[in-house]
Amino acid sequence: MQDLHDISHGELLAALEELGQPKFRAKQIEEWLWEKGATSFDEMSNLPKTLRAALAERFSLGGMEQLARQESEDGSRKYLLKLADGAAIECVGMPTGARLAVCASTQAGCGMGCAFCATGAAGLTRSLTASEIYGQVMHVRDDFGSRVTSVVLMGQGEPFANYDATLGALRRLNSPDGLGIGARHLTVSTCGIIPQILRFAKEPEQFTLAVSLHSAVQRTRNLLMPGVKRWSLLNLYEAMGTYVDLTGRRPTYEYALIRGINDTDEELASLVDFCRGTLAHVNIIQLNEVPGSKFQPSSEARAGEFVRRLGQVGVEATVRVSRGADIDAACGQLRQRMERKRG
Repeated sequence: MQDLHDISHGELLAALEELGQPKFRAKQIEEWLWEKGATSFDEMSNLPKTLRAALAERFSLGGMEQLARQESEDGSRKYLLKLADGAAIECVGMPTGARLAVCASTQAGCGMGCAFCATGAAGLTRSLTASEIYGQVMHVRDDFGSRVTSVVLMGQGEPFANYDATLGALRRLNSPDGLGIGARHLTVSTCGIIPQILRFAKEPEQFTLAVSLHSAVQRTRNLLMPGVKRWSLLNLYEAMGTYVDLTGRRPTYEYALIRGINDTDEELASLVDFCRGTLAHVNIIQLNEVPGSKFQPSSEARAGEFVRRLGQVGVEATVRVSRGADIDAACGQLRQRMERKRG
């Protein structure tokens, strides 16, 4: 049975016409789907009972089952959700004052194979639909009982390996008929799939781009991020220049500091050279410790040195404040913990 979230406005109008219903019912149904987050047709109280019954015979409402929920001392909440087909995904809600940010997944698992990532160790199950990406944000919103002010697609999966669904979710999140979140507060994080970066640069909306860089030394990046080694750093540098030229927007480079791997003086010098003279912000990340991983985080002092050196050449850089350090903060950790319990 098809999920009602996955049909277009035109397809909904056609279905209503078949059922002998007026067109204005489409607007009512879409409000229940995208603004109110209805989980059953019975909740759609302004629709006739006969229409609710007819819709229930033709469509499902998808839905997500919460398998686990962890809450950090800093107020962050991490969720493990089960989709209709049993696939499991993770998302996070991060409150700061009156603001609520959500980190959502675009795939169940990931096929990029980044060496330091808990999600990559489990491999890719499947890509998510646009409504499944959107649904995570709704789940967090409803759990907090608060408006979501920003979303980062930085959870499980590579968004640009699921481009159309990712863009569909972003547009629905941005739409006044959805959650109405400003485009500049919607961010996509990619490992650096260059053809899709160039495609993204030509989209009309002002969505924000973040690129997982993690090293500006080719051999190190190949080791850490084997899924994108077909695209060299030189190609990435050129593509990001094109992105800035086309959009005028400042991209972010994500750089997770790993002790003895990408935090050396050579690595720092290469990062400075890569970013010098470009419009970019560098987000220095304190690596989350993953049980059994051979990778360990660098010191706070070293992170500060990266910020200082980048600043000397006019590159804006900050150390990202780690959220949820006392729970399974890294993508994939909560899912792995639940699987170990079941095993």
